Amino acid sequence: MEKQTDRRSGAYARRRAHFALAFFAMMAVGLFAWNPDNLYLWIKALHIIAVISWMAGLFYMPRLFIYHTDAEPGSQSETFKVMERRLLRIIMTPAMMLTWIFGLYLAWSVYGFQGGWLHAKIGLVVLLTGVHMFFSRAVRAFERDENRRSARYWRFMNEAPTVLMIVIVILVVVKPF
Repeated sequence: MEKQTDRRSGAYARRRAHFALAFFAMMAVGLFAWNPDNLYLWIKALHIIAVISWMAGLFYMPRLFIYHTDAEPGSQSETFKVMERRLLRIIMTPAMMLTWIFGLYLAWSVYGFQGGWLHAKIGLVVLLTGVHMFFSRAVRAFERDENRRSARYWRFMNEAPTVLMIVIVILVVVKPF
């Protein structure tokens, strides 16, 4: 029986991810070429899909770190390394890039980069990107078996994406300023 941590299944997962990204990119290019009257709604939908995918990864990664912290180096630790690496490379980073691309397009085409709420939102998304980069460095540290943080620390860090997401959603929906 093939294990999901084998290189062969990893290569297959990578091919599927690349196919999904290529399909997503072709869909976006096709939309711009077609230029429907409701292009804004299509781009907004793609932006929301990318945000949901990115946030799912940002919520799950610290949970993996918590369990990985408690795992002894060896078999179980190696499984966590594969899970963390695949989550980061196949889901989180592409979703983050698409979130930025579609989000900046919407900010420019719809709002002309105007509005205090939009500036605050972009600032918070920059912070969220910083959290993503911090998690990326942690994946590399775990990969080298050099994690120096406790499970309790990762439980605390699990809240950072949640708090940022709540404030960002409020800014986008309410537009308080």
